[in-house]
Amino acid sequence: MLKLTQKVSFISVMKLWGILLLCSTSALAQQKVEGIVFDRESKERIAQVIVRNTSTSQSVYNNLKAEFSIKAKTGDVIIFKKDGYYADTITVKDNQTLAIYLKRSGIQLKQVDITAKAFTPESKLEATKRDYTKIYGPAANPDFLTTSPYGGAGIGIDALYNAFSRSGRNAERLKEIIERDYEQDVIDYRYNRTIVGSITGLTGDKLTDFMQKFRPSYYFVTTASDYEFARRIRTDFRRYSRNPDGYGPQTFQPSK
Repeated sequence: MLKLTQKVSFISVMKLWGILLLCSTSALAQQKVEGIVFDRESKERIAQVIVRNTSTSQSVYNNLKAEFSIKAKTGDVIIFKKDGYYADTITVKDNQTLAIYLKRSGIQLKQVDITAKAFTPESKLEATKRDYTKIYGPAANPDFLTTSPYGGAGIGIDALYNAFSRSGRNAERLKEIIERDYEQDVIDYRYNRTIVGSITGLTGDKLTDFMQKFRPSYYFVTTASDYEFARRIRTDFRRYSRNPDGYGPQTFQPSK
């Protein structure tokens, strides 16, 4: 009788240890790493940064407050990427809140006030032509795609241009930055919260999350008809509704 009792006790203890081990493993797998992303120079928060866990292939965007949260465990490698910045990589050591500082890879164009009745990408383009007269004037390459950022520069345009004239590569680099900003303006102008919200019925943080994960490409935005544009949003909304957490940042492909 004593041996039977000891055997039962031993089995109970082993089961208990198994449950504790399972719970411990589950807790480890569900660990999350959280933090905030900043600009290294200005110390301002940066939104719409892609946060990717290379160990699990999961990707998320940080929110409009620059805060992020992603599943990870000790030893996982996480990469932070955003256009206009150098990527940064960290190895998870614990679950403390992280402060990530990204360094700009390009030239920051400071904001300038523009008065226009229709604040469209095209109106910003005209404003840039006026500000960067030497880059977009008669002496510039007429075949180059002129583009517009949100504004001009905080220093004198002539002084800025003269500095870049010392190196043709720097002048082309400035043009590339302006072109990239213009393309993002075009995307934002058509793929806006009013349009996407009216098609999906989403609001608030859910709408922001959906728009970040399914942000269209410049090519799709400029070539798709209104019907193709709305149909693609509805299609991706159905995918998103089935599994909101199952999709990382994506890009629309042109309709065939």
